[in-house]
Amino acid sequence: MSAKFSKTTSDFLEWHQSMNLVRNLYFDKKYRISLLVAMGSFWGLRISDLLSLRWEQVLNRHEFELIEKKTGKIREIRINKQLIRHIDDCYHQINPKTPKEYIFLSQKQTVYSVQRINVILKDLKTKYNLKIRNFSSHSLRKTFGREIFARSGANAELAIVKLSELFNHANPSVTRRYLGISKQELLATYDILSF
Repeated sequence: MSAKFSKTTSDFLEWHQSMNLVRNLYFDKKYRISLLVAMGSFWGLRISDLLSLRWEQVLNRHEFELIEKKTGKIREIRINKQLIRHIDDCYHQINPKTPKEYIFLSQKQTVYSVQRINVILKDLKTKYNLKIRNFSSHSLRKTFGREIFARSGANAELAIVKLSELFNHANPSVTRRYLGISKQELLATYDILSF
């Protein structure tokens, strides 16, 4: 945890690291945390929205809606086919009492707090030797954004506009700063083209 009143910024995981972490957590029988990292990386939701999810919202679905806690806006989410399979696998391993149950319950059967998730993620950084300086719940959201940006190639600016909309940022420049996208990264877009 950070010192009281101090400001820390979270960093993002490289995509391959994030997906390796999802797999390692699953193999280590940490199904809920594996799912948290997967959903955070695939959807870019704030941790408060992830923690509010119930199984019935995401099981056997290709899309769902939620009302974001921070903004009060409706967000539509599409579930990737591989993530659908991971959700189903985790559901069967966890075997909750009912689909109405919250997904991210602790051993005490209470929904994890944001603070507890941040402690868990810091422990994972050490245990799995993750190459990330500041790993927190916000890192998952940034991992999503950075991967979308990285895969956009020549459409980098369009990706920023789309991410700005998904993140409910005021404008694309806020998204660029949020993701830590440098001027050099933006200029590198021009180098993609060739004769």
